Amino acid sequence: MPFRLFQNYIFRNIMANDRFSPDAVRQLTAAIAVRAGVKKKDAAILADALVDADLHGTSTHGISRLNIYIRRIQKGLIDPKAKLAVERGRGAAMAMDAGNGLGQVQAVKALEKLAKKAKRQGVAAATIRNSQHFGALSYYCNLAAKQDLILFATTSCEPAMSPEGACQAFFGTNPIAASFPTGKGWSVKIDLATSIVARGNIIAAQKKGQPIPLGWALTPEGEPTTDAAAALAGTVLTMAGHKGYALALMVEIFSSVLSGSAVGPAIGSMYKNMDRKQDVGHFFFLLDIAAFMDVAEFKRRLDKAIDDIKGCRKRAGVSEVLVPGERSHQKAQQNLAQGIAIDEATQKELKTLCEELRVKYTLTPNA
Repeated sequence: MPFRLFQNYIFRNIMANDRFSPDAVRQLTAAIAVRAGVKKKDAAILADALVDADLHGTSTHGISRLNIYIRRIQKGLIDPKAKLAVERGRGAAMAMDAGNGLGQVQAVKALEKLAKKAKRQGVAAATIRNSQHFGALSYYCNLAAKQDLILFATTSCEPAMSPEGACQAFFGTNPIAASFPTGKGWSVKIDLATSIVARGNIIAAQKKGQPIPLGWALTPEGEPTTDAAAALAGTVLTMAGHKGYALALMVEIFSSVLSGSAVGPAIGSMYKNMDRKQDVGHFFFLLDIAAFMDVAEFKRRLDKAIDDIKGCRKRAGVSEVLVPGERSHQKAQQNLAQGIAIDEATQKELKTLCEELRVKYTLTPNA
């Protein structure tokens, strides 16, 4: 599906949503998490990660996910007070156990540990097992970039995508991400699923009872479909055919095989398997730019590369050449000013959680 058509598809699906103050959403999210048993400091991490995804236009990994996290906590499938344990290590390498805790919380804590090592030794790497779905990888990569560090990150996911030539879900959408600090007020951000589209977009379409574009997914029998429910029961297609398949396998090896977490279909589904944990795995590799060159020089060189890219001769009908991370930065600035969009279904879920947990619902749409 051409990128412009994909943009229009997403744009049509968010236009009717109410907008809310990011701070207000962050506060309410944290309050709900605390009432569900999450420590106050950890609840703030979770809330910030979710709101950040909505700010940057990745609503599939934002507040819409809060309800399922809370439901899994209530069923004992996520430990809201889990401690992050370092099981083994050598030099700048660590193997961590997330303790079946909240993925966002444990990932931020893992990054904090890695940053200390990277500042001392130039690089640091970690595997994280026994974790959960933890939202957008770019959140952690951007946190690192703000410290003049470069984080390369991968994560395994619940089965959603078949190997090339098959029609049985084996891999998750298995994303890869990295962010690079610049002198332009935003980071170059690469965050991509190895599927043709993030599965969250199909989940969002199913919630709204809307079809998906042809070419996104297959039914369980291997037939192309525009039915979101059939797609979720079947498989998402890989990006670039066999190349996406190869990248998905690489991510599975880094995130699951190397970490000791579940592999392929053994990973629990966040929505379907409400009787067992997910056991997702992550891989973080962190570099301190200062170990390779002066940070100011790195930013100068990258800024020059960005300017050269944006100065390339444009194709017909193109007004501006954008760099990865630039569009989401613009979206974040817009959403900071206008508020983040939350669909009606998610608003209803938030209200239900507030009623059940005796939290005051404090959100009012922006004028």
